[in-house]
Amino acid sequence: MNFLFVHQNFPGQYIHLLRNLLADNAARPGTHEIVFMTEPNQNYIEGVRKVTYSRPPPPPQALVATAREFEMASVRAQACYNGALQIKALGFKPDIIIGHHGWGEMLNLCDVFPGVPILGYFEFYYRIHNSDVNFDPEFPMEESRFGVVRGKNTINHLAIGLEQWGQTPTRWQYDTYPEWARQKIKIIEEGVDLDICSPDAALYKKTVKVGPLSVSPRQKLLTFVSRNLEPYRGFHTLMRALPEILKERRDLLVSIVGGDEVSYGAPPPNGGSWKDVLLKEVGNKIDLSRVHFMGKVKYDDHLTLLKRSNAHVYLSYPFVASWSLRESLACGCPIIGADSVTVAEFIQNEQNGILTPTLDSNKLAKNVLRVLGDTKLASKLRKGARAYAEANLGMDNYIQRYRAYIEEIVGKKMLPKTRPTPASARATRKPERAAKAG
Repeated sequence: MNFLFVHQNFPGQYIHLLRNLLADNAARPGTHEIVFMTEPNQNYIEGVRKVTYSRPPPPPQALVATAREFEMASVRAQACYNGALQIKALGFKPDIIIGHHGWGEMLNLCDVFPGVPILGYFEFYYRIHNSDVNFDPEFPMEESRFGVVRGKNTINHLAIGLEQWGQTPTRWQYDTYPEWARQKIKIIEEGVDLDICSPDAALYKKTVKVGPLSVSPRQKLLTFVSRNLEPYRGFHTLMRALPEILKERRDLLVSIVGGDEVSYGAPPPNGGSWKDVLLKEVGNKIDLSRVHFMGKVKYDDHLTLLKRSNAHVYLSYPFVASWSLRESLACGCPIIGADSVTVAEFIQNEQNGILTPTLDSNKLAKNVLRVLGDTKLASKLRKGARAYAEANLGMDNYIQRYRAYIEEIVGKKMLPKTRPTPASARATRKPERAAKAG
């Protein structure tokens, strides 16, 4: 089967599907031809033909804020249209186009490859109410900005208007879309590698060192992970809970993984990073020698920290769930998670984690201390987290559901059927084997 993938940051979330398709090619050379269109980057996967388009310039500041993302999407759509024309001129025609609709790249590909189905990743439909906007009263959005939020759905609407196929990874993300838009969006729960992301009891019996952090068997470790440290992922709630947690647990070290930029929401109004803001607020109330800001770490180190964790805090506004939530479940972390709909889809309270009010630092502190102080509860949560991951987050199941959906869309099997051995050949082989056996 011929695949055209499109994502501005190759390989994006398609790394696992690409590996699976390449495994098909390793078993049966030539089974799939894979082309991936993306912005330039250094990533490389043998067996995948990478085609790049120029990164669009930032939109002019004079442009009305509501239209800025659409401006970027329009430039990307045209760049990918031009790239697809070149691909077509080289004789490549995909059986299916797969990509993320968030950046507008696939909006014009139906003109280059008419009749070729498009399977788009629909990540999030922006809403003013019952979502991330104004969820946190500490950071209200002015009514005059609501139009900018609605404007973010321009690409969503154009993508839906293509009347193609869609997928999204969680029930809540699916439900953010209007009912009329859900007809061709399928929920395919994303998986993790359960072999790599697995508990490791041996880590509790030795001193574990990751960067500046060294935790001995006698010490407890509290972990927190976010792409960037910001309110959307509850960083402010965690920091305000630390004074009480550290006061009660003298044996506790804290690992905080994440960068100092902004992935979601707004930067601090007076400049700097959210880490700077929170350290200014509570830094003199905590023992900073026991709090390690790890920055962005290598994936192996990330997993080591999760596997060694005695309590893992995962907080989020109602928004897209992070991969780290899935990985922490698979690693068997005792999780204290936000009670927002994003997290509650994964965490059953008191079974595979503890749900805590997203914005309440006092209750977060109490729940963290409860997990650290109750070994039976922590053991129950560990087992529950891993059991949930094995039942719901297996990579093999995820890939098989994805493949089945592709076959449904394209209308043919991804692997050609093996031709049966002709009867005449079977007849001639039997006496040969019999002769050798005798």
